[in-house]
Amino acid sequence: MAEERLSIGGQAVIEGVMMRNKANVAVAVRQEKGNIFVQKMQFHSISERYPLLKWPLFRGVVAFVEALVLGYRTLTLSAEQVLEGEEEELKGWELPLTMIISLAAGIGLFILLPTVLMKYLSQGLEIPILLNLCEGLLRLLIFLGYILAISSWKEVRRVFEYHGAEHKAIACFEAGQPLTVDNARKYSTLHRRCGTSFLLIVMVISILLFSFFGWPGLWQRILIRLLLLPLVAGISYEGIKLAGVKDNIFTRILSQPGLWLQRLTTKKPADDQLEVAISALQAVLPAEIMPVSEDIPDNDKRSMEVV
Repeated sequence: MAEERLSIGGQAVIEGVMMRNKANVAVAVRQEKGNIFVQKMQFHSISERYPLLKWPLFRGVVAFVEALVLGYRTLTLSAEQVLEGEEEELKGWELPLTMIISLAAGIGLFILLPTVLMKYLSQGLEIPILLNLCEGLLRLLIFLGYILAISSWKEVRRVFEYHGAEHKAIACFEAGQPLTVDNARKYSTLHRRCGTSFLLIVMVISILLFSFFGWPGLWQRILIRLLLLPLVAGISYEGIKLAGVKDNIFTRILSQPGLWLQRLTTKKPADDQLEVAISALQAVLPAEIMPVSEDIPDNDKRSMEVV
């Protein structure tokens, strides 16, 4: 069937969901008045102009960078809709600055900090592969601690609920069921192609890859880890892509740790959050494949803009 050839991806945004079907992108946001605002846009990958970037490993780096760019754009849009009409408006420079600081903090927290800490924790341990393994486990513990810490924030929990709504809506579509709240509610909040699983694979691949370079001095280790980040992203992308299209014992084992981790980054969504996710998904589907469903209540009418 036609829908089997479609690979829908997405992410949670502020009070909403972004969905992507190739170049077609839609953001659906629940506004303060209760209506669902939907905006469609086009996002063409640079790999369409440079076919070399579609090759394995290269495409993973491109996908990672483009996910950051698209994530920034859709977060900006959702923030504007949530803050619409409020006295405090989002200044043009605030979100880019926040994104830059967040990216730098992520590299510092999950890449630099573990290798710096190992300088003080590795006393008496001299085997390079064990040092790299311990660093990787430390990185994983920092990551899990970070997720547990932020999940207690009300705002972050709302994002995790929309994350669950995104997965349920996509699973409903992939099962060939009509996109209704009742149908979507039955599916899991976990999904093999989730970005959370990608991050976990990144950590595992980094342990294996960094081990090939031994255990040089601190500054050399930091430089090597930063230089290898694109390769780590490329290999990890191939792993998550394989897990998303193949169903066998190998891909199930590969996917399982990421699915466990998603129990922290996804939460059970309310019906009104499922409605938002379904609205975003419907907006990126060809009309002949999945017409707009009729189950959205009259008081949840959607406004649509196309850019």
